[in-house]
Amino acid sequence: MTRVAAVDCGTNSVRLLIADISGDELSDVERRMRIVRLGAGVDRTGRLAPEALDRTFTAMREYAGLIKEHGASRVRVVATSATRDAANRGDFTDGVREIFGVEPEVITGSEEAHLSFTGATMGLTGFELPVLVVDIGGGSTEFVIGSAGVDSAISVDIGCVRLTERHLSSGATPEAVAAAVADIDAALDRVAAAVPVARARALIGLAGSVTTVAGISLGLTGYDPRRTHGARIPAARVREVSERLLAMTHDERAAIPVMHPGRVDVIGAGALILDRLVGRFGFAEVIVSEHDILDGIARGLTP
Repeated sequence: MTRVAAVDCGTNSVRLLIADISGDELSDVERRMRIVRLGAGVDRTGRLAPEALDRTFTAMREYAGLIKEHGASRVRVVATSATRDAANRGDFTDGVREIFGVEPEVITGSEEAHLSFTGATMGLTGFELPVLVVDIGGGSTEFVIGSAGVDSAISVDIGCVRLTERHLSSGATPEAVAAAVADIDAALDRVAAAVPVARARALIGLAGSVTTVAGISLGLTGYDPRRTHGARIPAARVREVSERLLAMTHDERAAIPVMHPGRVDVIGAGALILDRLVGRFGFAEVIVSEHDILDGIARGLTP
C-alpha cells in the first residue's frame, strides 16, 4: 500500500486528496476543498492577481500540514486553466515549490481531460459505452469520450468563473444570458467538430457546478456526496434548475442548502453550461460523478 497526496489547483478552487493505493484500489484518507478564486480577473488581465495567489497559498499551506500529518510518501500538484493562461505563472510555481517541495505541473487542456476521464469513471457502473465525460471548471470545460480509456478529447475556454466575469457579473439580464449562451454554443461547435459526441451512449458530469445542480435537483437539505455520486438527473430537470438559478438573486442562491458560499456568484453560469451541452448533444440525462481529476492525479502516483 502506498499513501499519496494529490492537489488540484483550478480557476475557482484548490482541492486535496490524500489516499491509499493498493493495486487497483484507491481509498480516501482525506478530501478537502477551498474556494480561492485563483483565476479571478485572468480572462481580462492575463495575470494572476497577488491577492488571489495569497488566498491560494494560504490554503496550500494548510494542505501541506495535512500531508505531513498523514504521512503521504508521494505528492503531486497539478494546475489547470487559470495558471495556463497567466503571464506570471512563475509566481505560482515558485510558491508551490516552496510550500510542497515538489515541482507543480501546469498541464495542458488535453492532459486535464485525460486525468478527468480516469477519475470520473472510477467506481461508476450501469451505463453503456462509450461514455462522454464533461468536467465543468472555473476557466475551462473538458470533453472526453472513451470506453476502456480515452479515445478523443478537447478542452474549451468556457467555465463558470470565466463566463460570469465576461457576461453575468452585473446580473443575469436577458442580454447577458444571451451573450453567455453565444459563447457556450460557439465552444460546443468546436467540441462537435473535434470529438465524435454522437458515439457516446451516456454522459457523466463532474465538478462543483454539476454536483450542485444535482444536489438542488435531488432536494437535499445539505450537501451529501453519497447521495449525488451516481445520481441520474434528467435533462428537463437540468433545464429547470438552470433557469431557476439564473432568475434568483444572490441572496436567494446563497440560501440554497447545498450551495457552497464560494459558488453563489458563479453557479448560474456553470448550470447554464451544463444545460446547453445536454440539450445540444441530445442526452436524456446526466450521470453525476463525485470522482474527478483529483482521483486521476492520485492514480498517476501508483508505484
